[in-house]
Amino acid sequence: MLIKRPAAERGHAHHGWLESYHSFSFAGYHDPAHMGWGNLRVINDDRVAAGEGFGRHPHRDMEIISYVLAGALAHEDSLGNRSTIHPGEVQRMSAGTGVLHSEFNHERSATTHFLQIWLYPHRSGMAPGYEQKAIPPASKRGRLCLIASPQGGDHAVQVHADASLYAGLFDGPEQATLTLDPQRKAYVHLISGALQVNGEQLHGGDALKVAAESQLSFSHGQQAEVLVFDLAN
Repeated sequence: MLIKRPAAERGHAHHGWLESYHSFSFAGYHDPAHMGWGNLRVINDDRVAAGEGFGRHPHRDMEIISYVLAGALAHEDSLGNRSTIHPGEVQRMSAGTGVLHSEFNHERSATTHFLQIWLYPHRSGMAPGYEQKAIPPASKRGRLCLIASPQGGDHAVQVHADASLYAGLFDGPEQATLTLDPQRKAYVHLISGALQVNGEQLHGGDALKVAAESQLSFSHGQQAEVLVFDLAN
Protein backbone atom coordinates (compact mmCIF):
# COMPACT_ATOMS: atom_id res chain seq x y z
CA MET A 1 0.00 0.00 0.00
CA LEU A 2 1.33 3.39 -1.03
CA ILE A 3 -0.40 6.59 0.09
CA LYS A 4 0.89 9.77 -1.53
CA ARG A 5 1.20 12.90 0.59
CA PRO A 6 1.56 15.87 -1.80
CA ALA A 7 3.85 18.68 -0.71
CA ALA A 8 1.08 21.27 -1.06
CA GLU A 9 -1.04 19.49 1.57
CA ARG A 10 1.52 19.89 4.36
CA GLY A 11 1.01 22.34 7.16
CA HIS A 12 2.72 25.70 6.65
CA ALA A 13 3.86 28.40 9.05
CA HIS A 14 5.70 31.65 8.36
CA HIS A 15 7.01 33.58 11.37
CA GLY A 16 9.23 36.03 9.50
CA TRP A 17 12.50 34.58 10.79
CA LEU A 18 11.29 31.00 10.25
CA GLU A 19 9.35 29.36 7.42
CA SER A 20 8.34 25.77 8.09
CA TYR A 21 6.42 23.01 6.31
CA HIS A 22 5.03 20.29 8.57
CA SER A 23 4.54 16.77 7.22
CA PHE A 24 2.70 15.85 10.44
CA SER A 25 0.69 17.80 13.02
CA PHE A 26 2.95 20.22 14.85
CA ALA A 27 2.51 23.45 16.84
CA GLY A 28 -0.37 25.42 15.25
CA TYR A 29 -0.96 22.84 12.52
CA HIS A 30 -3.26 19.99 13.55
CA ASP A 31 -4.68 17.31 11.27
CA PRO A 32 -5.95 14.08 12.91
CA ALA A 33 -5.19 12.21 9.66
CA HIS A 34 -1.50 13.17 9.89
CA MET A 35 -0.26 12.62 13.44
CA GLY A 36 2.77 10.59 12.39
CA TRP A 37 3.47 7.27 10.68
CA GLY A 38 4.65 4.27 12.64
CA ASN A 39 7.13 5.63 15.20
CA LEU A 40 7.94 8.67 13.04
CA ARG A 41 6.32 11.70 14.66
CA VAL A 42 7.74 14.85 13.00
CA ILE A 43 9.33 15.99 9.76
CA ASN A 44 9.63 19.77 9.69
CA ASP A 45 11.16 21.37 6.59
CA ASP A 46 12.62 24.54 8.15
CA ARG A 47 14.24 27.63 6.70
CA VAL A 48 15.84 29.91 9.28
CA ALA A 49 16.73 33.49 8.34
CA ALA A 50 20.26 34.84 8.78
CA GLY A 51 21.06 35.78 12.38
CA GLU A 52 17.98 33.98 13.74
CA GLY A 53 17.21 30.69 15.41
CA PHE A 54 15.48 28.66 18.09
CA GLY A 55 16.31 29.87 21.60
CA ARG A 56 17.05 27.51 24.47
CA HIS A 57 14.11 25.13 24.91
CA PRO A 58 13.44 21.68 26.41
CA HIS A 59 12.84 18.21 24.95
CA ARG A 60 12.12 14.88 26.61
CA ASP A 61 11.80 11.24 25.51
CA MET A 62 12.33 11.81 21.79
CA GLU A 63 15.06 10.97 19.26
CA ILE A 64 15.68 14.15 17.26
CA ILE A 65 17.57 14.10 13.96
CA SER A 66 18.72 17.22 12.11
CA TYR A 67 19.72 17.00 8.44
CA VAL A 68 21.08 20.25 6.99
CA LEU A 69 20.47 20.98 3.30
CA ALA A 70 21.93 24.49 2.94
CA GLY A 71 23.72 26.97 5.17
CA ALA A 72 24.82 26.00 8.67
CA LEU A 73 23.08 25.24 11.96
CA ALA A 74 24.82 25.98 15.27
CA HIS A 75 23.82 23.72 18.17
CA GLU A 76 24.32 24.10 21.94
CA ASP A 77 22.80 21.96 24.67
CA SER A 78 22.73 21.42 28.44
CA LEU A 79 25.00 18.39 28.04
CA GLY A 80 27.83 20.72 27.07
CA ASN A 81 27.77 19.97 23.34
CA ARG A 82 28.57 22.85 20.98
CA SER A 83 28.79 22.18 17.25
CA THR A 84 27.84 23.41 13.80
CA ILE A 85 26.04 21.16 11.35
CA HIS A 86 26.74 21.63 7.63
CA PRO A 87 25.18 20.12 4.50
CA GLY A 88 26.17 16.48 4.24
CA GLU A 89 26.09 15.94 8.00
CA VAL A 90 23.52 14.28 10.25
CA GLN A 91 23.00 15.00 13.93
CA ARG A 92 21.17 12.93 16.54
CA MET A 93 20.10 14.27 19.91
CA SER A 94 18.50 11.84 22.35
CA ALA A 95 16.30 13.92 24.66
CA GLY A 96 15.77 11.06 27.13
CA THR A 97 15.13 12.23 30.70
CA GLY A 98 15.40 15.83 29.53
CA VAL A 99 17.71 18.21 27.69
CA LEU A 100 17.79 21.91 26.85
CA HIS A 101 19.17 23.05 23.51
CA SER A 102 19.29 25.93 21.04
CA GLU A 103 19.75 26.06 17.26
CA PHE A 104 20.90 29.17 15.39
CA ASN A 105 21.87 30.41 11.97
CA HIS A 106 24.83 32.69 12.63
CA GLU A 107 25.39 33.54 8.97
CA ARG A 108 25.09 37.22 8.06
CA SER A 109 23.17 36.79 4.81
CA ALA A 110 22.47 33.08 4.10
CA THR A 111 19.35 31.15 5.03
CA THR A 112 19.77 27.81 6.78
CA HIS A 113 17.59 25.06 5.34
CA PHE A 114 17.28 21.84 7.33
CA LEU A 115 14.96 18.97 8.16
CA GLN A 116 14.04 18.39 11.80
CA ILE A 117 12.92 14.79 12.38
CA TRP A 118 11.46 13.26 15.56
CA LEU A 119 11.25 9.53 16.30
CA TYR A 120 9.65 7.92 19.32
CA PRO A 121 12.34 6.06 21.32
CA HIS A 122 11.98 2.37 22.09
CA ARG A 123 11.65 3.24 25.79
CA SER A 124 11.33 6.34 27.94
CA GLY A 125 13.64 7.57 30.65
CA MET A 126 16.97 6.99 28.90
CA ALA A 127 20.02 9.19 29.48
CA PRO A 128 20.27 12.12 27.04
CA GLY A 129 22.94 11.90 24.34
CA TYR A 130 24.37 13.48 21.22
CA GLU A 131 26.10 12.33 18.03
CA GLN A 132 27.04 13.90 14.69
CA LYS A 133 28.50 12.33 11.54
CA ALA A 134 29.51 13.39 8.03
CA ILE A 135 28.05 11.62 5.00
CA PRO A 136 30.28 11.71 1.90
CA PRO A 137 28.21 12.66 -1.17
CA ALA A 138 29.59 9.65 -3.07
CA SER A 139 28.04 7.30 -0.52
CA LYS A 140 24.56 8.59 -1.51
CA ARG A 141 25.15 8.86 -5.27
CA GLY A 142 22.79 6.45 -7.04
CA ARG A 143 22.21 4.45 -3.88
CA LEU A 144 20.61 4.53 -0.45
CA CYS A 145 23.10 5.22 2.33
CA LEU A 146 22.24 4.32 5.92
CA ILE A 147 22.47 7.52 7.99
CA ALA A 148 20.68 6.49 11.23
CA SER A 149 19.89 3.12 12.81
CA PRO A 150 19.75 1.36 16.19
CA GLN A 151 23.26 -0.01 15.56
CA GLY A 152 24.75 3.11 13.96
CA GLY A 153 27.38 2.69 11.23
CA ASP A 154 30.23 4.29 9.29
CA HIS A 155 28.05 7.21 8.18
CA ALA A 156 25.07 6.51 10.47
CA VAL A 157 24.26 7.94 13.89
CA GLN A 158 22.81 5.57 16.46
CA VAL A 159 19.16 6.16 17.34
CA HIS A 160 17.47 4.62 20.35
CA ALA A 161 14.40 3.80 18.27
CA ASP A 162 13.18 0.90 16.14
CA ALA A 163 13.87 2.78 12.93
CA SER A 164 16.46 3.11 10.18
CA LEU A 165 16.94 6.14 7.95
CA TYR A 166 18.52 6.17 4.48
CA ALA A 167 19.52 9.07 2.20
CA GLY A 168 20.02 8.90 -1.55
CA LEU A 169 20.82 11.05 -4.60
CA PHE A 170 19.39 9.98 -7.96
CA ASP A 171 19.68 11.43 -11.43
CA GLY A 172 19.14 10.00 -14.92
CA PRO A 173 19.66 6.22 -15.15
CA GLU A 174 20.63 5.78 -11.48
CA GLN A 175 18.35 3.40 -9.61
CA ALA A 176 18.20 1.40 -6.40
CA THR A 177 15.94 -0.95 -4.46
CA LEU A 178 15.32 -1.35 -0.74
CA THR A 179 13.98 -4.59 0.71
CA LEU A 180 11.31 -4.15 3.39
CA ASP A 181 9.62 -6.35 5.96
CA PRO A 182 5.92 -6.15 4.93
CA GLN A 183 4.99 -6.32 8.63
CA ARG A 184 6.64 -2.94 9.16
CA LYS A 185 5.94 0.54 7.80
CA ALA A 186 8.09 2.84 5.70
CA TYR A 187 8.02 6.50 4.74
CA VAL A 188 9.58 8.20 1.72
CA HIS A 189 10.23 11.95 1.80
CA LEU A 190 11.50 13.53 -1.40
CA ILE A 191 13.57 16.55 -0.40
CA SER A 192 14.07 17.96 -3.89
CA GLY A 193 13.97 17.15 -7.60
CA ALA A 194 11.77 14.43 -9.07
CA LEU A 195 11.80 10.66 -8.57
CA GLN A 196 9.70 7.58 -9.23
CA VAL A 197 9.14 5.22 -6.31
CA ASN A 198 7.46 1.93 -7.23
CA GLY A 199 6.23 3.76 -10.31
CA GLU A 200 4.70 6.62 -8.29
CA GLN A 201 5.91 10.03 -9.49
CA LEU A 202 7.12 12.35 -6.73
CA HIS A 203 8.33 15.94 -6.78
CA GLY A 204 10.16 17.95 -4.13
CA GLY A 205 8.29 17.93 -0.82
CA ASP A 206 6.06 14.98 -1.76
CA ALA A 207 6.02 11.87 0.40
CA LEU A 208 4.74 8.31 0.45
CA LYS A 209 3.29 6.42 3.39
CA VAL A 210 4.18 2.77 2.86
CA ALA A 211 2.63 -0.34 4.45
CA ALA A 212 2.53 -4.06 3.59
CA GLU A 213 5.23 -3.69 0.91
CA SER A 214 8.26 -5.96 0.50
CA GLN A 215 10.35 -3.66 -1.70
CA LEU A 216 10.77 -0.07 -2.79
CA SER A 217 12.29 0.76 -6.18
CA PHE A 218 13.78 4.19 -6.97
CA SER A 219 14.28 5.31 -10.57
CA HIS A 220 13.94 8.13 -13.14
CA GLY A 221 15.53 10.67 -10.85
CA GLN A 222 15.90 14.29 -11.85
CA GLN A 223 18.43 15.85 -9.45
CA ALA A 224 16.57 14.05 -6.67
CA GLU A 225 17.50 13.87 -2.99
CA VAL A 226 15.41 11.47 -0.93
CA LEU A 227 15.08 10.21 2.65
CA VAL A 228 13.63 6.75 3.33
CA PHE A 229 12.50 5.53 6.76
CA ASP A 230 12.11 1.89 7.77
CA LEU A 231 9.74 2.09 10.76
CA ALA A 232 8.02 0.10 13.47
CA ASN A 233 4.38 -0.62 12.72
